Amino acid sequence: MDATLSSRISRRRLLFIGAAFAGSAVASSWPASVLAAGALQRWTGQALGAHATIQLAGAPQPLADEAFAAVTAEIRRLEAIFSLYRADSELSRLNRKGKLSAPSPELLAVLTLAAAAHRETGGLFDPTVQPLFAAYAEHFARADTRSTELPEKSLDAALAKVGFEAVRFDADAVAYARPAMAMTLNGIAQGFITDRVAALLKGRGFDNVLLDIGEIVALGGGRDGRGWRIGLKRAPDQDTVSDRLTLTDRAVATSMPRGTTFDAAGRFGHIIHPRQGLVTSSVARASVVADNAARADALSTAAVLMTFEQISQLRARGVDIRV
Repeated sequence: MDATLSSRISRRRLLFIGAAFAGSAVASSWPASVLAAGALQRWTGQALGAHATIQLAGAPQPLADEAFAAVTAEIRRLEAIFSLYRADSELSRLNRKGKLSAPSPELLAVLTLAAAAHRETGGLFDPTVQPLFAAYAEHFARADTRSTELPEKSLDAALAKVGFEAVRFDADAVAYARPAMAMTLNGIAQGFITDRVAALLKGRGFDNVLLDIGEIVALGGGRDGRGWRIGLKRAPDQDTVSDRLTLTDRAVATSMPRGTTFDAAGRFGHIIHPRQGLVTSSVARASVVADNAARADALSTAAVLMTFEQISQLRARGVDIRV
């Protein structure tokens, strides 16, 4: 991928985070004087190309620094599994060779979650769209591109490489059953990483925290005990809040077809239908609230490819989806 396209395909923030962390409780074993101090510590970084933030309240600087160092190390460890931009990552090696021996437990966990989302969405969530993404990226890199249409031969060749049912995985290996297949796990791995960092912090005694690591996880009841207040943007280039949520021990993920785009003019969004290629979405935004960010991430990605009837069917099965 060329540098110009890479700069266009950087994730735009889709969520406002309200209810600043001042006054949040942390580990009850800490001295009352520490908790009363209300110290606010903040971490910022990157995870799979997304801007990430964590704030901890009531934590003295040394404990916060230690926790944030552990967060940074965990994100780097997980990126070594899931990143498409690291040539040595497990996913990059799998895509290059078509097979990966002795996959990590984390990769197997994400593939298991992806398989469940693939079934639940009738195949619309499909990580094997990476060959389609690459074909469109090359297509839009041409200066004279005016439409979404790939040459029929190019589209058919890319579609022939797509199909999560052709991914085989167990503790011994992950392998593609067809040649030239490839995956992107960005539609689920950001949520998975958010969940893992939340679990890391909770294990260290931070149980009232709001994390934005590509997706959102709210731990505890927020500063007033009533939950963390989250605002969902109407569109990636607008500051208008269209929905307001109050979350306690829940996750939310948002997908927008034009949150990132192939072209500089922002006409053609990056979420690709696994059986058709680029399509016009029925919705400008889909947000899913769930028990964990990985599931919310996958379902919101698929939801922007659904018809309104399919979205209604998903809701009827108990999925909390906002469009």
